[in-house]
Amino acid sequence: MDTNTQPVIAKRRYRGLEEKRRIVEETFADGASVALVARTHGVNANLVFNWRKLYQAGRLGGRDRANLLPVKVTPESAPRLTTPLRELGSSPSSSAGAIHIQLKHAQVSIEGSADPVLLRVLLECLQR
Repeated sequence: MDTNTQPVIAKRRYRGLEEKRRIVEETFADGASVALVARTHGVNANLVFNWRKLYQAGRLGGRDRANLLPVKVTPESAPRLTTPLRELGSSPSSSAGAIHIQLKHAQVSIEGSADPVLLRVLLECLQR
C-alpha cells in the first residue's frame, strides 16, 4: 500500500489593477471594514491595506483617469478693483482673482491671473 502523498500547494491568484481598485474602493464606503472586505474577496487584510496606500498615492494604475480634488468655493474677501484692468497694463483676457491650494505637505496661493501651463507643472510636481 502506497501512502506517499504530495503536499497540496495553493496557487496564488493574480488580481488585476481594476479588481484591486474595486476592492480598495469598497473599503472607503461609510462603515466598511477593511478586514471584512478582504475576507469577502479571499484576500489578506494586510494586502488590502497595502493596496490602499498605493491607491491613495495614485500608484494603483488608472493614470489615464483625471484626479479629482475637493474644492471649496468661498466668497471673495478682497475689495474689488476700482481701476479697470486695461488701465493697469493687463491684457483684456486676464482677470483678477485668487487660487489657494492646500495639500498635506504644501500650500500654494496664486494671486491675479495664472499661467495654465505653469499651474499644471506646479500641481504635477506637488502630486509626487
